[in-house]
Amino acid sequence: MNIQEQMALLSRGALEILPAGSLETKLKLAAKESRPLRVKAGFDPTAPDLHLGHTVLLEKLRQFQHCGHQVVFLIGDFTGTIGDPTGKNETRPPLTHDEVLLNAETYKEQVFKILDPNLTEVRFNSEWLGQLTAADLIRIAGKATVARMLERDDFEKRYKGGQSISIHEFLYPLVQGYDSVALDADVELGGNDQKFNLLMGRQLQDSYGKSQQVILTMPLLEGLDGVNKMSKSLNNYVGVAEPAKEQFGKLMSVSDDLMYKYYELLTDVNLDEIKTMHPMEAKKQLAATIVDRFHGAGAGQAAREGFEAQFAKKEIPDDVPEASMAAEEGTLWIIKALSQSGLTASNGEAIRMVKQNALSIDGKKITDKDYQLRPGGPYLIKLGKRKFLNLTVTA
Repeated sequence: MNIQEQMALLSRGALEILPAGSLETKLKLAAKESRPLRVKAGFDPTAPDLHLGHTVLLEKLRQFQHCGHQVVFLIGDFTGTIGDPTGKNETRPPLTHDEVLLNAETYKEQVFKILDPNLTEVRFNSEWLGQLTAADLIRIAGKATVARMLERDDFEKRYKGGQSISIHEFLYPLVQGYDSVALDADVELGGNDQKFNLLMGRQLQDSYGKSQQVILTMPLLEGLDGVNKMSKSLNNYVGVAEPAKEQFGKLMSVSDDLMYKYYELLTDVNLDEIKTMHPMEAKKQLAATIVDRFHGAGAGQAAREGFEAQFAKKEIPDDVPEASMAAEEGTLWIIKALSQSGLTASNGEAIRMVKQNALSIDGKKITDKDYQLRPGGPYLIKLGKRKFLNLTVTA
């Protein structure tokens, strides 16, 4: 791939690439020197199971591999015992080293469903951090100031709110930054909540006389609810190790807008082509693609057929009436669609039915009275147990 092709792929879905123009400069230098870039992403194995939110960075690493670069999958067995305070309003309890190692083994099994193991360098940061003396750590700490640490959003909020900040939490961004020094990283990836820590890596590399890494941040992936970050504790996740049927069914429940974000962050599929498809068909293809990735080729199609067979059993009549309505300012309000189509006698009745969980569109429950339909269709609308409508929305 030439430089522009690499830039198009590697910048896909990225929030920031810092400093501006630095990735293209690094790519050109690597090509001139006939060497791959060293691309690092660190993972603290604080839980044994990965979900799709974790795989956003793995997908970007895979894209770097596709461009011919060396990926360093860094397992934070040392930093995991400190506890990353990022995004926390209180001190996070650290794990024991045995807990971290046990989780790390499970991680490795799951990540190689995405990354090519032959092109992946797996490292543990205890290799170098575990060898540091107290004097070494003090010297590293001397390369940053308390004022700089308090620029970090979560520290600043806790400090102003009178909440405690332990000294060991200040050490976390320093030792994460030192990982980049030890690995000679050309590029480091992270979620947008990791920006401070990633920039600390650049600062420490410069302090040690090394070339500074490029920072590439990715957005945090919303869970199935479309609001909160994907999380097991919120039960809005799709697990990497879940059965194919479970993965497919969960992915079919996401909103259309979230579906396009999943395509952007979790696949290489051409987004312009996806936007020309009916949302239901696009969603089925997304679910099948992700199931194939974690369960092997063909598993996605099998899960799709099982889903469609189950959906067909919901006693949809053969003579579903059809209707067409025009969108207003780009969308059609579902309440208006229900009342004007005759499925309900009024907007008020339509709102009550939605609040009673009586509405589904293309097999997905809709509980938001402000839900909007995009131009397209036909959408299969089911209200209650017996009312059906195939509705086409025109622009």
